[in-house]
Amino acid sequence: MAIQTRIELPRKFGFLLEPARYKVAHGGRGGAKSWSFARALLIRAVKEPLRVLCARELQLSIRDSVHRLLKDQIRALGYSSLFSVTNHSILGVNGSEFIFTGIQANVEKVRSLEGVDICWVEEAESVSKDSWEVLIPTIRKAGSEIWVSFNPQQATDPTYKRFITDKPPDAKVVEVNWRDNHWLSDELKAEKDYLHRVDPEAAQHVWEGKTRKRSKAEILSGKWCVEAFEPQDDWAGPYQGADWGFAAHPTVLVRCWVKGNPKEHNHELYIEQETYGVGVDNDELPGLFDQIPGARSYTTRADNARPETISHMVRNGYPRMIACTKWPGSVADGIGHLRGYQRIVIHPDCKHTIDEVRLYSYKVDKLSGDVLPVIVDAHNHCIDAIRYALGPLIRVEEKPSVSVI
Repeated sequence: MAIQTRIELPRKFGFLLEPARYKVAHGGRGGAKSWSFARALLIRAVKEPLRVLCARELQLSIRDSVHRLLKDQIRALGYSSLFSVTNHSILGVNGSEFIFTGIQANVEKVRSLEGVDICWVEEAESVSKDSWEVLIPTIRKAGSEIWVSFNPQQATDPTYKRFITDKPPDAKVVEVNWRDNHWLSDELKAEKDYLHRVDPEAAQHVWEGKTRKRSKAEILSGKWCVEAFEPQDDWAGPYQGADWGFAAHPTVLVRCWVKGNPKEHNHELYIEQETYGVGVDNDELPGLFDQIPGARSYTTRADNARPETISHMVRNGYPRMIACTKWPGSVADGIGHLRGYQRIVIHPDCKHTIDEVRLYSYKVDKLSGDVLPVIVDAHNHCIDAIRYALGPLIRVEEKPSVSVI
């Protein structure tokens, strides 16, 4: 029996249901790109048996894929009777199949795939030139399509150059932003309004999807990367830190780990999870922090500027939350500590942390262009939470004692 379902998609995504070799959606946060791609794929997979490859640059586990998103949309669309969903696969009763893989670590597997009708590359801004050169010839079935969704970072990135700067033949390329999403949540509206208010230039990159040039003023430049990972048993941690929002500023909780030995200078910092909210009331804080699984079980070092908020959290299910320690020069010491890691690896799920490490910078003189030794007091909520989390690991330089004779 055919199931009749009224399917809603933002108008700009109608191109996904039209024929084309390449279907590309790019833009800032809040444009419902992933949500719309998932819905459109499921619509197609119900109408005809399709083999769909869901790919990304790195995928170490199913958590790093769009499996959960597709599963949620199957339920939302009333398609539960039409698909069999396991922890690692999605199969349609009509023979449709969804496959999930990372490109970089599975080159031979990708090359050997046969009969793919549609390949969806999610978070494609991180896909390398080599990975595109492996993937595209693999999707070779007659009438096959490559769907690409991404938030642009730099105009020199391989994905931006391949699909925006040098648009290929038979490609439908659409810019989609928050204005095109009639279902934009109140939480995302608050985040959007906050960034437009405090830093309109940064908002052009994060929310309007404009590319951004790398600057010499970036504090953590050259130290960080975005990679999927799973914490290992021999890593130290987890370390949790919280930064409180004041008025309409963000409240943040982060969880991170340390791999290696600082004494041997081979240690790496891994930022695994974050939760982030703007204008969050005290009564809502436990629920916000509970978005990180098991957060109540670990010590959380929180900004000591709000002792009453820490007390509130201790009374409401976070007994291991304590105030962080600050000292003169603690911000500079924290930055020195962060730059002391060989790498700072950020999980792709930590989107606000990724934004901040890209935007966290020193001031630049407007006339000379010189980088000044003054930190811009912005884009530092996740960074501060990380510093608080790592407080016990940050070495404070001992000041020499002075004797007066």
